[in-house]
Amino acid sequence: MKCNALLSAVAAVVVCGTLIAADVKSGLEAGAGIGAFDVVKVAGAPDDGVKVGSQLCYRCKYGGNPMVMVFARTADAKLASLCKSLDHEVSEHADKKLKAFVNVLGENRDDAEAVAKKFGEEAKLTAVPVVVPVEHENGPGDYGISADADITVLVANKGKVVANI
Repeated sequence: MKCNALLSAVAAVVVCGTLIAADVKSGLEAGAGIGAFDVVKVAGAPDDGVKVGSQLCYRCKYGGNPMVMVFARTADAKLASLCKSLDHEVSEHADKKLKAFVNVLGENRDDAEAVAKKFGEEAKLTAVPVVVPVEHENGPGDYGISADADITVLVANKGKVVANI
């Protein structure tokens, strides 16, 4: 399976498994480069070589590999369903080096980390880490994540956004 077809399959999982408000513009547009941003790993992906509590740039760690970046304000059943589907896709397409990570956003860093930790423990994600960005309120400033968007999903390949869902 080629990367574009793989990313299309992941995008279909995202669209089918999630109801996202189309009225709110949030996140980088297709074709935009994805910049580096630091996060703190809170849960998930226990075998990815990153310890819980570590600060790093997952976008950098994943390099130009195909990846899905989820930015969420609410850790609910809708997000859990999306993340479990992504976890399955990442595991299923490990040979294609598909990656994903979930960014939990919130006004208060400690609260966001508590929500992310609980969500990660309940979702039991094996291939997808759950993180809190250092810029925890709206994610990285240059990504344009809207304060009005509950979930923003960016699909990228070779360092560029290929879909904003």
